[in-house]
Amino acid sequence: MDTLSHLLALYPLRTALDVRCHFKAPWILDHDGVLLGIAPYHLIVSGTAWLDAAREKGIALQPGDIIVFPKGDAHRLHMDAEAGGAPWHEPDKSQSVTYISNTGQGPTTDILCGEFRFDAEASAVLLNALPDVMLVRTAQRPDFAGLQTLMTMLRVETEAMRPGATAVVSQLSSALFTLVIRAWMEQAQSASGLLAVLAEERLQGLLQEILAAPEKPWELKDMAAACHMSRATFARVFNKVAGITPATLLLQIRMAQAAQWLAQGRRSVGEVGEAVGYQSEAAFNRVFKRSFGVGPGQYRRDSRLAEQSAT
Repeated sequence: MDTLSHLLALYPLRTALDVRCHFKAPWILDHDGVLLGIAPYHLIVSGTAWLDAAREKGIALQPGDIIVFPKGDAHRLHMDAEAGGAPWHEPDKSQSVTYISNTGQGPTTDILCGEFRFDAEASAVLLNALPDVMLVRTAQRPDFAGLQTLMTMLRVETEAMRPGATAVVSQLSSALFTLVIRAWMEQAQSASGLLAVLAEERLQGLLQEILAAPEKPWELKDMAAACHMSRATFARVFNKVAGITPATLLLQIRMAQAAQWLAQGRRSVGEVGEAVGYQSEAAFNRVFKRSFGVGPGQYRRDSRLAEQSAT
């Protein structure tokens, strides 16, 4: 398994693409802020729009653009907002994807809206490594052909809503997050934390080795050797690139893997602790509770309840 796939596999998500907007200018679409663990996204299928967020305003959007809000920040999409938004028609909720249109008479914009949903505690490390706003532009990017095709398929399925469309949209939406992360990393000028390590060629091998063997008693000299660097050079490069210490990276990966195994329920707490490098179950319990706010046993029970409520 490649490193990005292995890393993202530690942070399982559920997806929902549940709104299709067909607006004619002038229009305004406001989205309130949501809790960490819910990442709203929008796909600009056709037409143009403007994006206003807390720290970035007046961003021009065009067909093929994908916008994700990893931390759930409030934002506004609009066109000719100074004229005030034209009233909406009554939303059509007869299908699994709600259709929203308005009474405007100007140029048309089609937008697909949904959410990526994570376990807020288990995925906080990943979400906090992402910016407040992720914007991926796929137009005129042959290397993003997969994303463009996926957007086209989502548009077709949400327009026709043929038998099986709900299942198709769900599966496509799950693939969307990974493709967006990959495209964003190729476009982004900077990343932080886990993703910065992944993006730095000199550190990629270390990340892959830790993901493959979190139980190994990793020390600074082992990490430096995996990167073919001296300990001093490695520590300097790592801290500059990632903004965290190597020990913090190791802890983040171990806890993410432990959380996943606990949620799956096939190993005892002691077995999970040993599998991520803790010979003492008591030590594992302390570190896990410090990371997640609850002990491993409670985390497992909470995960089961959350899974039952989601089905």
